[in-house]
Amino acid sequence: MGLFSSLRRKRRSGTARGASGRDTRHLEEWAAARRGVEAYVEPRTTVTETTVVLVAHDGEWTRRRIGSLDAAQHFGRKRGIPVYEVAKVGYPKRMREYTQRQKRAEG
Repeated sequence: MGLFSSLRRKRRSGTARGASGRDTRHLEEWAAARRGVEAYVEPRTTVTETTVVLVAHDGEWTRRRIGSLDAAQHFGRKRGIPVYEVAKVGYPKRMREYTQRQKRAEG
């Protein structure tokens, strides 16, 4: 295998990249460093796999791929984090407010 072989490999059109251990580690570390964390699961679409948005007490948030709704629920149970389905409950107001504050601070 050549030095740039991995760069030359192309994913088939229409295939989404699945969750990785790196994604899970990020979620674990992010949640451990914040308080009041809740998880909001976003369903799989034609271009993205199932994702989970973790939202802290102050509205700060992060998003990563996760294997499935079941995987997100397992992740939450293991860490004592409530898990919600975005399609059913929407995003929390504090997340939208945090994003607005960040945009104002940038511009």
